[in-house]
Amino acid sequence: MAEINVVPYIDVMLVLLIIFMATAPMLMQGVKVDLPEASSDPVENQDSEPLIVSVNAGGELFLNLGNEKQVLALATIKDRVSKVMKRNPNKPVLIWGDEAVSYGEVVTVMVALQQAGAPSVGLVTENP
Repeated sequence: MAEINVVPYIDVMLVLLIIFMATAPMLMQGVKVDLPEASSDPVENQDSEPLIVSVNAGGELFLNLGNEKQVLALATIKDRVSKVMKRNPNKPVLIWGDEAVSYGEVVTVMVALQQAGAPSVGLVTENP
């Protein structure tokens, strides 16, 4: 009578699960900003990783493409988002705006992202 020993497969699965759980928080990259507090409903679960534009307290713009954490101009961000949206038009786009940044600067970034082809732009907040 031939039986398959599944214990090694379970061990491998558990090791992979632990590795995934340890690396998943590291995949969310971005610039440290103090998000405004607001009670809002969460966005529905998306299959693809969102494209995040961060605006820090000094009004500097960052984009979460790759491991780069350099300040980018609005025109550069608009160009890069346009290229991404051409490849994947359903990719969600979010803005992490520091609460110290003026409303006008965030609206300017939102308009630029919509001109780049993003159908809708979401704002990220923290729960109070």
